[in-house]
Amino acid sequence: MAQPAYVQGTLDTLMSDPAALSLAETTFVVLDLETTGGAADGGGVTEIGAVKVRGGVEQGIFATLVNPGERIPAFITVLTGITDAMLAPAPPIEQVLPSLLEFLRGSVLVAHNAPYDVGFLKAACARHGYQWPAPKVLDTAAVARRALTRDEVPNRKLSTLAQFFHAAVTPNHRALDDARATVDVLHGLIERLGSFKVHTLGDAIEFAKAVTPTQRRQRHLADGLPHVPGVYVFRAADDRPLYVGTSKDIATRVRSYFTAGEKRARISEMLGASTRVEALECAHSLEAEVRELRLIAAHAPPYNRRSKYPDRVVWLKLTTEAWPRLSVVRTLADDGAAYLGPFSSRRTAELAAAGVYDALPLRQCRHTLSVRTPTPACALAELGRCPAPCEHRITPELYAATAALPFRTAIHGDPEIVVAALMGRIDAMSEGRRYEEAAVLRSRLIALLRATVRMQRLSAITRLAEVVAARRDGIGGWEIVVVRHGRLAAAATSPPREHPRPTLDMVRLTAETVLPGPGPVPAATAEETERILAWLERPDTRLVETSGDWVSPVRGAARFTTLLNRAEAAASGKDSAVRSSVTDRSDDARSLRL
Repeated sequence: MAQPAYVQGTLDTLMSDPAALSLAETTFVVLDLETTGGAADGGGVTEIGAVKVRGGVEQGIFATLVNPGERIPAFITVLTGITDAMLAPAPPIEQVLPSLLEFLRGSVLVAHNAPYDVGFLKAACARHGYQWPAPKVLDTAAVARRALTRDEVPNRKLSTLAQFFHAAVTPNHRALDDARATVDVLHGLIERLGSFKVHTLGDAIEFAKAVTPTQRRQRHLADGLPHVPGVYVFRAADDRPLYVGTSKDIATRVRSYFTAGEKRARISEMLGASTRVEALECAHSLEAEVRELRLIAAHAPPYNRRSKYPDRVVWLKLTTEAWPRLSVVRTLADDGAAYLGPFSSRRTAELAAAGVYDALPLRQCRHTLSVRTPTPACALAELGRCPAPCEHRITPELYAATAALPFRTAIHGDPEIVVAALMGRIDAMSEGRRYEEAAVLRSRLIALLRATVRMQRLSAITRLAEVVAARRDGIGGWEIVVVRHGRLAAAATSPPREHPRPTLDMVRLTAETVLPGPGPVPAATAEETERILAWLERPDTRLVETSGDWVSPVRGAARFTTLLNRAEAAASGKDSAVRSSVTDRSDDARSLRL
């Protein structure tokens, strides 16, 4: 029987995650270049020396002189001993590159001051049409800066480090000798990295970067975490949650907090106060997102900025008086009143209310009016901006038909009457060159329309007692969710290559019981329901069962989404000459000129 051909083991064939490979199992190519001293422009290389090592054992060497195609400066000859006569018969760099790239294939490139050597090689590849293989690079100079103190070595020069680690070869500015000296320095640094709990290639590369002492000291917090979707919680010594996050891969995400890529000052402070990281495994990413929101809402971790106080929302309420008015309230009640929201702040709610006042003849006073005894009118009545129900100039029936009913219709059905009225005023002010006043009206339109679009979208899913949906998880299984009144009641993932129905039936039986409430988001926060909607609306999600029709008004607020987007773009300055389309009763296009 013929023996199988020998295949060189590389990072690509040995492991799907090269960064997780231990340093003892990693194949390194330790390289050094000698150059003419110029810029890395694709030329100037005079000598290449490289040594391939693995597990402390030399696997091969690559050494050659290179003809740079130019004369060598005298000071370079004095420094390296390389003369023009020595380089005259040497091959040019374009002839050397194929063999060198093959020697590098599947290995980690190591060099002292690696950016210098890598810069020359990348420029040479670009000039001569070779694809740079982009190997993982480890810089021994950078590692030495982190691993060695000034008391041990006065500087990080190769000659200094070679002497410190008792290298067998003394650096002498010749490529192969310097590469061999760098090999000994590399091995000495790897031994030193063990005391920093750096044992893998990925950890070594990150260690070489500019991580803080706190990140280095606390990196053990990432040990032993699972590579699964879920929620992670950084906890203090008294077990208080300091920070809550979510990821499709808990272990990988938590490790990123201890790398040079994490530069946020508040996170550095949080890492210093943490004593452990708790991992909460989830069935899939949606469950992780929802659990994160609920944990943040329950504990208000000091280092989380978003989603900390989901209960701090306000609503715009149309009261149930004889002559209703708008009121900003913090809670929903089952009192038959019309509510618009939720708004994240009182200011935004008042901005939307101002838009309503601009479009509809709702009274703006806060008095409780009597149907029997009139009261004096305010200045708004004299200005024609209020129908003066306080003086009984308008009957409750006529007021309901001209003011209250259009508001209810706008927030629950078609907001066209409000949008058209605001657009008319904006157009009139624009034509009169009253641009600042038009911009104020635009901001009111944005606040009102954004809230209406959002509430109608939330209401469509919240009114359903149950929605069961599923989507493929990419490995042969199904991600399953049970949503009740807009709240995630249960989540699971069916095993690969098995029918999902048994899992789905079990999840429905064990799902949370959710009771309906008076408003569009009574069973969950608006943010949770919006996360669920984003998941349900993905093209690859399948609706399995619903307790009713999942519908929105045919002529609802969603048809003004384009207008809303254009108005928001104009308000942010991204489109100073925006003309946003709006549909009127005859479906003719009008424009927003601001």
